[in-house]
Amino acid sequence: MKNYRIYSCFIILAIIMLVLYPREGKFQYEYQKGRPWVYETLISPIDFPILKTEAEMLKEKEERASETIDYYSYDPSVAAPMLEQFGHNAVELKLDEQLTRDMYTHLSEAYERGIVSNFGSGTPSDKVIFVKRDKRVTETPAADVYDLSRVLNVLKSDLVYDYPEMDIDSIAGLLDLQRFIVPNLLYDEATTKLVHREAVNYISPTKGMVYAGQLIVSQGETVTGDICQILDSYKEEYKLSYGYTGSPNALLASHLLLVLVILALFFFAIWFLNRPVVEDLRKLVFLMLMLLISIAGTAILFRVDQRLLYLFPFAVTVLYMSAFFRDGLSWSVYTVSLMPLLVIPENGVELFFINLVGGGVVLFAHRRFNRGWLQFLNILFIFAAMSLVSFAFKLGTGDLSYALKSTNFLYLGINAILVIVLYPFVFLFEKIFGFVSYSRLWDLSDTSNKLLQSLQYKAPGTFQHSLQVANLAENAAREIGADAMLVRVGALYHDIGKMENPMCFIENQAEGVNYHAGLSPEESARAIIKHVDDGLALARKSKLPAVVTDFIACHHGRSVTLYFYNVYCNNGGDPANKEAFTYNGILPRTKEQVVVMMADAVEAASRTLKDYSEESISALVERILAAKFDDSQLAEADISLKEINVVKESFKRYLQQIYHARIAYPKRQRPSA
Repeated sequence: MKNYRIYSCFIILAIIMLVLYPREGKFQYEYQKGRPWVYETLISPIDFPILKTEAEMLKEKEERASETIDYYSYDPSVAAPMLEQFGHNAVELKLDEQLTRDMYTHLSEAYERGIVSNFGSGTPSDKVIFVKRDKRVTETPAADVYDLSRVLNVLKSDLVYDYPEMDIDSIAGLLDLQRFIVPNLLYDEATTKLVHREAVNYISPTKGMVYAGQLIVSQGETVTGDICQILDSYKEEYKLSYGYTGSPNALLASHLLLVLVILALFFFAIWFLNRPVVEDLRKLVFLMLMLLISIAGTAILFRVDQRLLYLFPFAVTVLYMSAFFRDGLSWSVYTVSLMPLLVIPENGVELFFINLVGGGVVLFAHRRFNRGWLQFLNILFIFAAMSLVSFAFKLGTGDLSYALKSTNFLYLGINAILVIVLYPFVFLFEKIFGFVSYSRLWDLSDTSNKLLQSLQYKAPGTFQHSLQVANLAENAAREIGADAMLVRVGALYHDIGKMENPMCFIENQAEGVNYHAGLSPEESARAIIKHVDDGLALARKSKLPAVVTDFIACHHGRSVTLYFYNVYCNNGGDPANKEAFTYNGILPRTKEQVVVMMADAVEAASRTLKDYSEESISALVERILAAKFDDSQLAEADISLKEINVVKESFKRYLQQIYHARIAYPKRQRPSA
């Protein structure tokens, strides 16, 4: 039944991935700038425009941004009243009729060409302006219109040339000629800004044409930058005009094969790195969800806008996985989940490496900077790593300025922030899937928490024993690649049941006190065995995670309380009556549970040694662990003999360091009188 559920999950995941996969075929040619064209000579089958590169578009936009063309409105109501007043004033002053007509003509021409008070944005005379006249906008050289500072000088200069015998300056002053010169071209600041903004934003994306029958690239020819640009343009036009022209069934088969390859890699990554996960439906579904998040994000954002892929926080999924699984498995599944980036978007290789490096950085950094304000350093690390990779890809164009401007620093910054901001959702996954995160384990390992403080107060000897078991087991777990943090937590809590009856256990008894005096071996064994059930009850009351509670249930397995059993047998008891002296626990299954069981037995036995030589410690460890084998306590454990040998050697080294020889300090002799 369990296998059926697992198969069903893979089938459902495959169907979802196929539905999400964009219904687009791939361009039939693969090429790269600087490498030879490996296909037959390519002749264009269609007419298509040559698209500008991002660098060209950016450069043109910058040029447009630096050029501002002023916009003016022509006011036809200004000239007539000014000219009429000029005529009346000239008649009243009885000026020469011919001079009056010439002055009138010059003024009329100035108004016709246009007079501005000043140029709105300091437009140089060699530039152009836009002039709206009679509902039509014309592009006019700035030199063809007058400003107030120039029109009077030009008018007087022309009159001096025509009437050299007259004092034109005096006549102009008498007429107050400046009074009849007012602007009739009004600067329109709002329209100027609007036109400028449109000019910057709306730039033609093309710069020429390739016609049907024209040679694009010859076989064996090196793909230069220009050829690559033409090929890119051909690809875009081909996709736009023709799209996928093959069989729909072939396209579906292609997508199905890619999905199956990704799922196969996903399965084998789990199988070889943590095989029990394959049989644990909760853990498998969680990893599938992480894979689906990456694939869905890639497929959906590809349809919306490919640029949004730069800000999608793919790396947060590796953080979620590393909260519950070892880094090796998390990293492998994360790498597989990024593979759709290689085949769906156009710039997939860049996006793949950006997120691969970003995920690696956050996986390394988050374990070291995960407390308080230090967490925000991870944002800086992720942003720097991803930006560096993106910049390196852009720098491949050979244009440093373009690489700096085209790197999506803003999107990558948002990406890095989202990775850290979204991490608290790990606690939601912890609740939904019943997992225990490393953050929770870290809190449980804090000996200042309420439960361990109670153990220290009520059963100090047991507390010290648990600390030593934790140190011993954690060190060994690290050497065989087991979950060291989980082992430490399991060791700290494995004996919490002893605080319900601490004096029953020798490590808590005061000198001269013997709890078991007057009790039968069966009663003593029952009191000893009960600490497992008491521990499970305390664990449930304190809401300890199941993965921690399992250490309480299995740290003695189904072993016998050998001391009281031997006393019972020596007093004439039936050796077959083992049930009354046997722990009602479960056998350890994981490496972590095995290490804690062995560390518990070895640490307790080491306190009975009178000789702490290397030979005696080695003999003790070998004897204790051999007894576990002989008693079939490791029959269900997923641990190899090689790993057990590594654990034994780790125990021996650790005990030798604890019980090392100490120097006896000599007493100081008093000087003789």
